[in-house]
Amino acid sequence: MSDPVLETKPILERFRLDGRVALVTGGGQGIGRAFAHGLGEAGAAVAVVDLRLDVAEAVAHELAQKQIDAIAVQADVTKPDQVQAMVDAILAKWGALTIGVNNAGIGQWADAESMAYSDWLRMIDVDLNSVFLCAQAEAKVMLPAGYGKIINTASMSGHISNTPQNQSAYNTAKAGVLHLTRSLAAEWAKRGVRVNSISPGYTRTKLVDDLLATPIGQTMLPTWMGMTPMGRMAEVTDLQGAVVYLASAASDYMTGHDMVIDGGYCCW
Repeated sequence: MSDPVLETKPILERFRLDGRVALVTGGGQGIGRAFAHGLGEAGAAVAVVDLRLDVAEAVAHELAQKQIDAIAVQADVTKPDQVQAMVDAILAKWGALTIGVNNAGIGQWADAESMAYSDWLRMIDVDLNSVFLCAQAEAKVMLPAGYGKIINTASMSGHISNTPQNQSAYNTAKAGVLHLTRSLAAEWAKRGVRVNSISPGYTRTKLVDDLLATPIGQTMLPTWMGMTPMGRMAEVTDLQGAVVYLASAASDYMTGHDMVIDGGYCCW
């Protein structure tokens, strides 16, 4: 009888991503940029995907400075043809795609009774529909190969209704990402593709810093931190371990799971 404890690769080797090819949407800034660095540092080749080519190129250059094989890809991930072109560009470069990190998204505070329908549709399109489009295109490569890791950026807002800001559209979109993740995980599990999600809590990014510099942002920060047991916002680097774990062989028996990384916010 085999003994997996003795015969499996050492644990730290199972976290390595050497020979893997990853894409990160929204990779030009914030959490996506941190994900791209984390995956590359663990050994993966990385396609940095963003709506803006200049920021994607800047991050790809940062990775190259670390001797990480990287390219920049411009794509609007709400457009099916551009999503397919994104995958085609990666296959043309490396001939494979093993890790898809569907991270691109937007946020908005708006009172439900006055929110424009066009704003509602945009939120659902960018934060939910794009995740489906990307996962679908990634799976069309991974399923025939019999292996792949899809990691969706959800949010603790998919589990709760945030306060004091009103953001029903964002919360709804992220809740959709959670159930889409579970549904795809169940559908593709027997064919070797694992689908999981990461749900950050309040995380310090440039966009959040800009928001907190406004008068309304300054009034909300004390409330947020008072409701966070750890008493601080996450840094984007606090999320890197999760994405590497979910992308690696160390998590091969995990699918349909959401990793909440929120400083304890959802404990209360």
